[in-house]
Amino acid sequence: MTGAEPARGAGRRDQYDAVAIALHWSSAAAIACTFPLGLYLADLPAGPDEAALVGYHQWLGVTVLALTGARIGWRLGHRAPDLPDAVPVWQRRAARAVHWALDALAAAIALSGLAYSAAAGLPPVGIGGLVLPGLVAPDEALAAALRLAHRSLGFALLALVVAHVAAALKHQFVDRDGLLLRMLPGGRYFFGSSGSGGSERR
Repeated sequence: MTGAEPARGAGRRDQYDAVAIALHWSSAAAIACTFPLGLYLADLPAGPDEAALVGYHQWLGVTVLALTGARIGWRLGHRAPDLPDAVPVWQRRAARAVHWALDALAAAIALSGLAYSAAAGLPPVGIGGLVLPGLVAPDEALAAALRLAHRSLGFALLALVVAHVAAALKHQFVDRDGLLLRMLPGGRYFFGSSGSGGSERR
């Protein structure tokens, strides 16, 4: 939290801005494509099809990494919407921690995947004339460790995403406080008179 908390009802904001919404859903879409593709690749035999899909998986990882960096940069410079007054302090802190953990895991997964590809000696795949640089030198032992880390981090992210979605649905349909609508384009037009709580940068 930065600066003094605004007086109740003054300078309040119930909706994320257009950039934050675009970055959120772009990141969600990229991760939704990357994760199942990674699971599919795990059991795919080596060959031309696998090589092509590995390239797409790598570039989806780069996209996730770029979007994550943009999300973090935007969040640092822009205050998040206000939370309803009824949201307890522990939930505010948990929400902030989860948002940062999601970004940290997304970045770690992308970096570990790119490092694994290099350590495993997988040839960099170029798309549109761009070729991914190797982050580390080929090393069989390192590749095994990075593969395990990449997979473990992926499932940790999946668990956190499920918890995040469950919490959003609970707020929307059980608490009925309109939190889910904050991240939907045009969501502000559907807000009723639900109150907002103190703002925290998340």
